[in-house]
Amino acid sequence: QVQLVESGGGLVQTGGSLRLSCVVSGISFSINTMGWYRQAPGKPRDLVAAVTDGGFTKYAYSVKGRFTISRDNAKNTVYLQMTSLKPDDTAVYYCNGGDTTAQAMGLAKLGYNYWGQGTQVTVSS
Repeated sequence: QVQLVESGGGLVQTGGSLRLSCVVSGISFSINTMGWYRQAPGKPRDLVAAVTDGGFTKYAYSVKGRFTISRDNAKNTVYLQMTSLKPDDTAVYYCNGGDTTAQAMGLAKLGYNYWGQGTQVTVSS
């Protein structure tokens, strides 16, 4: 059974930093497209950042220059380094591997799609 488990969320003040991790287990190969999404109350779930197996990245305009996505395939882990956090960054952050992120990056579907359970990030003003 494939599992994506996020960690690293929490409460931080404006201007602070957090690093989120997403560990993938139960799969014998590296998922090509991995992404981080966020959803605030009453709002849709939006792409924050995405990365391919080859290292190509895509960012939402609102986080460019502040967030960095990376992956360690040997550890089956994707990271989201978040700096200069703002109250507008407050949301539940989800990790995705597969079709949702492939489509977001304009790539061909992979035939599978996995989500983590989410981790809460709260930025206080």
